Order: sequence, then C-alpha cells, then structure tokens
Amino acid sequence: MAHCLRPLLLLLLLLQLLLRSPSSAARNRCVDAAEACTADAQCQRLRTEYVAHCLGRAASGGCPRARCRRALRRFFARGSPALTHALLFCPCVDPVCAERRRQTFVPACAFSGPGPAPPSCLGPLDNCEHSRVCRPRLLAFQASCAPAPSAPDGCLRDQASRCLRAYAGLVGTALTPNYVDNASARVAPWCDCGASGNRREECEAFRELFTGNRCLDGAIQAFDSGQSPVLQDHPDSHQHLEHSLLQVSSSDGPLKGCSLLSMLPVLALQPLL
Repeated sequence: MAHCLRPLLLLLLLLQLLLRSPSSAARNRCVDAAEACTADAQCQRLRTEYVAHCLGRAASGGCPRARCRRALRRFFARGSPALTHALLFCPCVDPVCAERRRQTFVPACAFSGPGPAPPSCLGPLDNCEHSRVCRPRLLAFQASCAPAPSAPDGCLRDQASRCLRAYAGLVGTALTPNYVDNASARVAPWCDCGASGNRREECEAFRELFTGNRCLDGAIQAFDSGQSPVLQDHPDSHQHLEHSLLQVSSSDGPLKGCSLLSMLPVLALQPLL
C-alpha cells in the first residue's frame, strides 16, 4: 500500500505547486487550505489515506465505502480542526471551485449511493439510529446546532465552532452530508423525502436539520467570511510544498505495482479548488 501512496502524494504535491502561480490575482482559500494540510505531516498522512480509499479505488471501478468512510472519520477526528475545517468549509466564488470542493473533500464514494436518484432519508436515518458510530454523532449535531429561541438572532453566541465540529463529525457516517449544489453553501445528506409514505413528516423534520437550520447556515457563512487561522499558521506553505515534493521525489525504492495513469483523474480533482 505504501509504495502506491508515494506516487499519489508526489503528483498531489506537483499539481498543487502548478496551481499556485505567482501571477494569481487573488488567493483561493480552498487552495491555501490544501497547501497548509500538505505542509502538516499528520494532516497530509490522514488526507492521503482517505484519498487512496475514497478516490483512488473509486477511479479504478470500485468503491470500498466502509473503508472510505472510516478513513474520513479518522481525518476529521485526528487532524487539527484548523486544517480539516479549512478544507471542508473553504469558500468558493465560482461553480468550478464548488464542484471540486463537493467531489474532493466529501467524495461520492462516501456520499452518494449506487443509483442515480437519492433514496428516502428514512433509510440512512434508521441505519444511523442503530449504529454505535453514527447515533451519538447525530445527537451531538442536533444539540450543537439547535436554534436557541432566547438568543437575539436565534443562535447562541459561542455556538458556531461547536456546530461545525459536530457537522464534521457526521462526515464518514451513514448520514454523511455535503454541499447540495455549486451555487451556495447549503448542505444536506444525499437523500430526499419523496418516498417516505406515512413517515414523510418525520423525514422532512430530519432533512430540515440541515436545509432549514439557521445556526448551521450561520456557522458556515461565518467561517466563509472570516480569515481562517490556517492561513496565518502556515504563511510559507508554498515553500513547504516545494520541500515536501523534493523529499518524496528523492525517496529510495522503485515504484512497483502502481498505475500512475489510473491515479491522474483522481489527482486532477484533488488540489484544484
């Protein structure tokens, strides 16, 4: 496995270096976040792991969903929130960036199902309620992002960071959420309530935890509009990338058993946010 991850990392670093051109007029915070993660050894190791499971194998025709979701949970549980949240909530100003953000940081292997149409939300919800991994995370999300009627704007003052942490905790579960389109920062799990029968009200109430949650929307918008700490903690990420690229390219040992061509479509998505 390790000898396959090294060319994956090498091409990931190379594409990020090519993307960061000195002539860029404006900084792309999604690219900055990707570079900062690459410059941090633990973040990059965790990210490379989920890329290998969620994107590398998916590109070759398979989707090991359980392993993909486990790797995503590890990424958000063990990585620094300053880095992982910057990747997950980085703001996009154009549809191309937004689509790459949707497909890369919450890969389709972990998010959508095998069919073209989303299922009823009741199935994933029932699975979550019987899961020792998912159920406490859903309860934490409900508690952390719940509106507060007594607050002036309907949300507690210190609620945003807790809400974002709880939301990120759902990534890699049966209720993995993602951005619903490329024109907004609205999020939801990959499901709807069209085939919910006599449980439609329950289904819509669950879905509105994401689509009609002003505190979650406000937390994401506040993150988008603020200056992320990750950009201040890693001001020289371009130099870190060059150093990492040299380290990977000079590693000892031949690259055996790996198809670089099969990885290129995956890597093309990875840094171009």
